[in-house]
Amino acid sequence: MMRKTIGSQSVAGGERFATTQWSLVVAAADRRGAEADAALAALCERYWYPVYAFVRRRGHSAADAQDLTQEFFATLVEKEYLRSTDRQRGRFRTFLLTAVCRFLSKQADRARAKKRGGGRRPLSLDFADAEGRYLLEPSELCTPEMLYERRWALTLLDRAIERLGADYAGKGKRDLFERLKPHLIAGTAEAEHGELASELNMTVGALKVALHRLRRRFGEMLKQEIADTVAGPEEIEDEIGRLLAAVGMPGA
Repeated sequence: MMRKTIGSQSVAGGERFATTQWSLVVAAADRRGAEADAALAALCERYWYPVYAFVRRRGHSAADAQDLTQEFFATLVEKEYLRSTDRQRGRFRTFLLTAVCRFLSKQADRARAKKRGGGRRPLSLDFADAEGRYLLEPSELCTPEMLYERRWALTLLDRAIERLGADYAGKGKRDLFERLKPHLIAGTAEAEHGELASELNMTVGALKVALHRLRRRFGEMLKQEIADTVAGPEEIEDEIGRLLAAVGMPGA
């Protein structure tokens, strides 16, 4: 795969680590400005559900989990946890889990009956379907940490698929993407190639090429998503392995 070099660092797909979201927050440290604050808020709004699921699995009610999740992210954006955490290493996934554990520990002896956000400006977290999603979570994920890791991985995979769909739509290939999407991760048995190719009015050879390109582009999109949550390009491949393991998928 060709790699586009930008400055002193490079990443598959041309992602620039100097301006990806988590690395921007890490680099800015205590001197964070509006750009880094916005990057942190965007990350929080993107990955709030794994935290909500973690809090629920810790035994909190749905209402309390919503309040605690909102309060946690409001506190996080206000820098309290960033000031007291080693930001020079670690991934956003692990940083966030450590931070929410500390937050819940501090909240244990405080009254729960206060206004959501504790007077802070709340983030725009959409809790509308959060509890419905949580009730569908597999019960065999017995620990909050296991559920958190699984939900984090699925969030990244979903975002990569969304970006892939937008990419194909931009090229006028939305219909092709929708037909091939069910085979993106699960794969396609050799016996199915002929039937699928016929449905798409393609040769079997053209179908295989289309599937290969789709999966390759998906891998690029996934790496770009992960790039926003790690501190450097050297961490991407390891993070992919950990995320795939969290959802029971074999590594590439």
